[in-house]
Amino acid sequence: MDPSYRIVPANQSKSASVQDTASSLGLHDTMQYGPRSLAAEVRTEGGLKKRLENWDATQDNVKLTLQRNIYGMHAPMRLLMERKMVASTPYMSALAPSNLQLDILMGRDETIEPADIFICMETGPTLDFHKELGKKHNM
Repeated sequence: MDPSYRIVPANQSKSASVQDTASSLGLHDTMQYGPRSLAAEVRTEGGLKKRLENWDATQDNVKLTLQRNIYGMHAPMRLLMERKMVASTPYMSALAPSNLQLDILMGRDETIEPADIFICMETGPTLDFHKELGKKHNM
């Protein structure tokens, strides 16, 4: 948990190098690889894709930091421990493969995602609760 109030993911440090196209002297080999624009390479990396990948982690970090500053260090530690316990608890395979307890602790219990609606019943698990309960007790 990084204690910051950043609500948007940070920009990664942009760097460019010629190591992939370097000759034996360590310089860019223009004859073999053609002209190269390092400024264009730096611009193409990152952007919106990186922000969307880190969005949930950044929002979670802000919530945990605010909890730490308002309630004390015990609040985010307790929440993280509860998440870890709930995530490691096995669920019944006869039910839909979701972890409602973890969704509640993560704050995702009020969101609807495509996986919640479009469940493929042909390839999904059998919904025979009694058969799954019998398998569990026979082991």
